Amino acid sequence: MATYEYRCSRCGPFDVKLAIGTAPATHGCPVCAGAAKRVYSSPGLTLTSRTVAALHEREERSRDAPAVVSEVPPGRRVPRRPHPALSRLPQP
Repeated sequence: MATYEYRCSRCGPFDVKLAIGTAPATHGCPVCAGAAKRVYSSPGLTLTSRTVAALHEREERSRDAPAVVSEVPPGRRVPRRPHPALSRLPQP
């Protein structure tokens, strides 16, 4: 479903939800039942949070100029413990 905008000359603008591609050039006004012309407007875009917008921007930048990693970042190393089943195997 898509939202289409119509403007009645007497009552003003109103929205109608119709299947995509089925909007007629004129539609009956819900208030006065007069013929209202379809208005072409920009699509409704939702606003995203700053965090999500920053992530999208970072992703877009990395497509053209990916960050080059020259070393493994420092971090806390977790000691590896051998699996209990492997402890019975002979050690070299």
